[in-house]
Amino acid sequence: MTTLSQALAELSHRDGTYLQARNPYEQLRAIHEIWPLVARTFGDIVALDDPHGYPVARLTYQQLGEAIRTFAAGLQALGVGVGTHIALFADNSHRWLIADQGMMTAGAMNAVRSGTAETQELLYIAEHSESTVIVVENLALLQRLGDRLADLPLTLAILLSDEEPSSPLPLQTLNFSQVMGLGHSHPHTPVQVSLQDIATLIYTSGTTGQPKGVMLSHGNLLHQINTLEVVVQPQPGDRVVSILPSWHSFERTAEYFLLSRGCSQTYSSIRHLKADLKAVQPQYMVGVPRLWESIYEGAQKQFREQTPAKQRLIFTCLGLSQSYVENLWRYQNLKIDQPHLSRLERLVSGLRALVLWPLHQLGRLLVYNKVRQATGGQVKQFISGGGSLARHLDIFFEIIGVPLLVGYGLTETSPVLSARRAWRNLRGAAGQPIPGTELKIVDPETRQDLPQGTQGLVLTRGPQIMVGYYHNPEATARAIDSQGWFDTGDLGWISSDGNVVLTGRAKDTIVLTNGENIEPQPIEDACLRSPYISQIMVVGQDQRSLGALIVPDLEALQQWAAHQSRWLAVAGQESPASPSLVPITLADRAIETLIRDELTREVKDRPGYRPDDRIGSFRLVLEPFSIDNGLLTQTLKVRRPVVMERYHDMIEAMFK
Repeated sequence: MTTLSQALAELSHRDGTYLQARNPYEQLRAIHEIWPLVARTFGDIVALDDPHGYPVARLTYQQLGEAIRTFAAGLQALGVGVGTHIALFADNSHRWLIADQGMMTAGAMNAVRSGTAETQELLYIAEHSESTVIVVENLALLQRLGDRLADLPLTLAILLSDEEPSSPLPLQTLNFSQVMGLGHSHPHTPVQVSLQDIATLIYTSGTTGQPKGVMLSHGNLLHQINTLEVVVQPQPGDRVVSILPSWHSFERTAEYFLLSRGCSQTYSSIRHLKADLKAVQPQYMVGVPRLWESIYEGAQKQFREQTPAKQRLIFTCLGLSQSYVENLWRYQNLKIDQPHLSRLERLVSGLRALVLWPLHQLGRLLVYNKVRQATGGQVKQFISGGGSLARHLDIFFEIIGVPLLVGYGLTETSPVLSARRAWRNLRGAAGQPIPGTELKIVDPETRQDLPQGTQGLVLTRGPQIMVGYYHNPEATARAIDSQGWFDTGDLGWISSDGNVVLTGRAKDTIVLTNGENIEPQPIEDACLRSPYISQIMVVGQDQRSLGALIVPDLEALQQWAAHQSRWLAVAGQESPASPSLVPITLADRAIETLIRDELTREVKDRPGYRPDDRIGSFRLVLEPFSIDNGLLTQTLKVRRPVVMERYHDMIEAMFK
């Protein structure tokens, strides 16, 4: 059997050999030094397409490089230089990237956040980051920040729009075109930046207390650019759809990397994603689990809208294909929950997969190709991060023939620590470390190293680990020990071939009154397989059993009710034309029984099920968890403390 050290040595050798032949940026000292190189290398290839922006834009690499240099020159003409701190509050657009890299090209450091964040949070970041310049998406955002800006040490405001300020503002304000005009009339002065210099501050979401400013250096970011090609190997002109927030570390690093390889990136949004996938036909897209869940739910919705005969055909095909996929994974030794299959067991699974293969191909012809076309039909790889991927999503994307790789990281790690490889895509795992990265598992209490295969706290060390938290040495010391090991706060274990398998967040662990520790994420992922459950958060700290807050899928429930000769009476839902249907509500016993049966089945079907995983009480809530109501982060993860506070009384009543 291959030992962990042997597996990691083999992986390091394979990755290192590949990078040695493919790394064009290893001599760079700053992230912005990429753009003159790509302008010369990729020239007339389209770099950025912003079809929904204001204004609409389509830039080649040569035009992008020139725009970044011009914006930088404009900033320098306004007195911005090495050591200037700039607050950048805006969302995805070609101008965001021009501003971001223009700032660094001028020698400045930026502190970034979405323009839709709460006013007090934006003001806090501007003040805490000691910014003297603020760049905002539009005039409306600048006016929202209001007179409070006068209390900060700001000397200049820049709009990424071309709006003209219509009323007196508390500080000098220029729009994007005015800055670019200055840049055209003033030469850019090259600046000297080192790998150790801070490139950006990315503030954590701050679900408990004030957000912390994560200091990422040019060296942190360049490590990602120089190593991620061991995971994906894009070619010049490959198409990319951008959907996550550009300021977030995952999307941001992905954009830097893919653009450094000459890809053509199209900016999209949740509103336009469905149409953009069909129009752009991307080879690559990075996303979070909730994005893949929405694609899965969209397919399930289409399946449920078919006639009963077609539904039976579809779900029969899906069942046969799932059996094919799982037998194939056993044969390939890629079943995370069955790591020690004998050669005979693997051979038997291989034979079963061979028998099922024609039926799986028939399913592709009749059903899956239509779903695959909804993603554009040209996907080389989708890359998932920002949270664990539910098992049913791994299976679904394998069935429809859309390659999906999973990575793992945090804002504090720039962000990628590990990722699955296409040639070792161990489903259920978060992949093997990328080059230069160490991962180990320790006891959460003693911090002693644990044996391979034992669950504990995940620590990491490598060139991508943040410099620290800005003006917060105490938090930095708690996060990074004297030997450079960073405490991820995640629980997991490492497989014999070096794959890290995540099991939950240390702070999210629910401790029942019997002393059992429960990780809620895997249970929630299992429950989301139910077509009637749109969102779920498991609760139960210091209780005898688990409970859950559930956002139901009202459309699926309405279809279920129709099959029962009923209709679901919910505020905002129209009543059916047929008077023969009996109205029911979410409080109806039949609805409760349906959801109870769904929870019981999905939790029991989860690998590693224990009796304490069973969900006892639950409550249905109509308002979905969203970014707008503050219950989801920008990367669509549930803000557990905020949800707990919002529904405190409901949770208390659940356990009485």
